[in-house]
Amino acid sequence: MSIVSRIGIPSAVLLSMSVSLGGCMTSSTNSSLMDAHAEAPKPVASRTYMPVEEVPSDRKTPALTTDEQSKLKKELSAVRDHQAEAAKAQN
Repeated sequence: MSIVSRIGIPSAVLLSMSVSLGGCMTSSTNSSLMDAHAEAPKPVASRTYMPVEEVPSDRKTPALTTDEQSKLKKELSAVRDHQAEAAKAQN
């Protein structure tokens, strides 16, 4: 194989690919790439989450009463201890 055929075939392939992909860059609607933002769909007006700049109002009642907090702490401690024992048993 000569040098011309080694360089010529890949060059022809690259040229044809660039021409074919260059066709994807053009638009038939007479709009530029700068108009893409204007053509983008508008976001939905309803928000599912609270905006970052809004601060939630203070609660009038605590999320958990002191009895519920102590019960939850005991349950979490029991689960933690159970997991620690299970991890020791596996090792």
